[in-house]
Amino acid sequence: MTPLAVMTFAGFSGYAVLLPVGPMWAVHGGANEAGAGLVNGVLLLFTVITQMFVPAALRRLGWGPVVAGGLFLLGVPSLAYAVSDALGPVLALSAVRGVGFGVLTVTGSAAVAKLVEPARRGEAIGTYGLAIALPNLVLLPLGPWIADHAGFWVIFAISGMPIIGIPAGIRLARVIHGDALDLLHLEDGPAEASPVVESEGTAYRRLVRPMVLLLAVTLAGGAVITFAAQMVSSAWLTTAGLFVMGLVAAAIRWRAGVVADRHGPEPFIWPLVVLTCVGMVLTAYAVRDGDATNVAVFLVAMVIVGLAYGALQNFTLVAAFNAVSRPHHNLASAIWNVGFDAGTGLGSVVVGMLALRSSFSTALLVIAVLSIATLPVALRPPRKS
Repeated sequence: MTPLAVMTFAGFSGYAVLLPVGPMWAVHGGANEAGAGLVNGVLLLFTVITQMFVPAALRRLGWGPVVAGGLFLLGVPSLAYAVSDALGPVLALSAVRGVGFGVLTVTGSAAVAKLVEPARRGEAIGTYGLAIALPNLVLLPLGPWIADHAGFWVIFAISGMPIIGIPAGIRLARVIHGDALDLLHLEDGPAEASPVVESEGTAYRRLVRPMVLLLAVTLAGGAVITFAAQMVSSAWLTTAGLFVMGLVAAAIRWRAGVVADRHGPEPFIWPLVVLTCVGMVLTAYAVRDGDATNVAVFLVAMVIVGLAYGALQNFTLVAAFNAVSRPHHNLASAIWNVGFDAGTGLGSVVVGMLALRSSFSTALLVIAVLSIATLPVALRPPRKS
C-alpha cells in the first residue's frame, strides 16, 4: 500500500491546489463567473471521459505506462498555466490535466480493492481516502491565500507534484503484476461470497445507485470548493471554511471504513443525503449577502457538508464493490469515479451559470434540491452480488 499512498498523495496534491485557484486565475484574466466555473468543469469533463477508457488502456498497455502517463499529464501542464491567464489556454490545459486525473482516480481506487481482502476493504478505502484527504485538507484552503499573498506562480509550482509520484506509480504496477492481480483479469482472484459472475450489463445497472448517490454529494462539494473564494466576503473565512470542510471530510472518510466493515454502508447513506441538503441550505443562507458572510452559519455549514462529503465517498465506494462480483471491480472503480468527478464538475458549471443569472445563494439552493432528490434512491435496497 505504500507506493499507492505516495502516488496518491503526490497526484492529489497537484490536483487539489489548483481546484480553487484555477478559477481565480481565469478571473484574473478577465473571465466572469460562468467562465470561472468552466475551468473545473472542463477539467472534470475530460476526467470522466478518460475514466471510461482506463480499463481498456490497462489491458493493452499495462499498469506502468498508464499510471506514469497519467501522472505526467496531470503534473506537467500545471506548470504551463503561468504562460497565460486567458480563458482559452486555461481551459485547454485543464482538459489535458483532466486526462491525467482520470487515470489517477481509476487506478488508485481499483488498486485498493485488489490489494486488500474483502473483510478489510472498508478500512483500506478509508486509509486510501486519507491519502487523498490530506492534500485537500492543507492545499485546498491554503491555495487561494498562497495565490493572493505569494503569487500564482507558487501554486503552479506546487501543482507539478504529480511528476514526483511517477516512480511510486511504477512500483505499484510491479506489485500488482507480481501478485497476479491484473485489474482486468480478476477471474483468477479468490472467490467472494457468490461464485456467480453477473453480465457486464447487469453490473452497470447495479452500479448506477452508488454513482447517483455520490454524484449528488459531490455536486455540493464541487460547488463549495470552486466558488468559496468568490462567494465568501473575506479571504480568511474562505481559508477557514475550506479547512474545516476538509478536516471533517478527512476524519470521517478515514473512520467510516471501519464502520462499513462492521455494519455495512447502507444504514448510514440516507441520513447523509439529508445532511447534504441541510448543509447546502445553510451555506446558501450564510452567503446571501455577498459583502457580509454570516461567519458562524458558514462554518457550521462547512462541518455538515464535510461530514456528508467524506462519509458518502467511503460508503458509496464500499457499496459499489459490494454490488458486483470480483471480475467487475475494475468497472466499479471507473463508474464510482465517474460519479465523483461528474458531480464535482457539474457543481462548478451549474453554480457558475446560475450565479451569473441570479446569485450564489440561489444557485446553492438548487444544489440542495438536487441532493435531496436522491433520497428515494438512498432508501431503495441495493442489489448485492
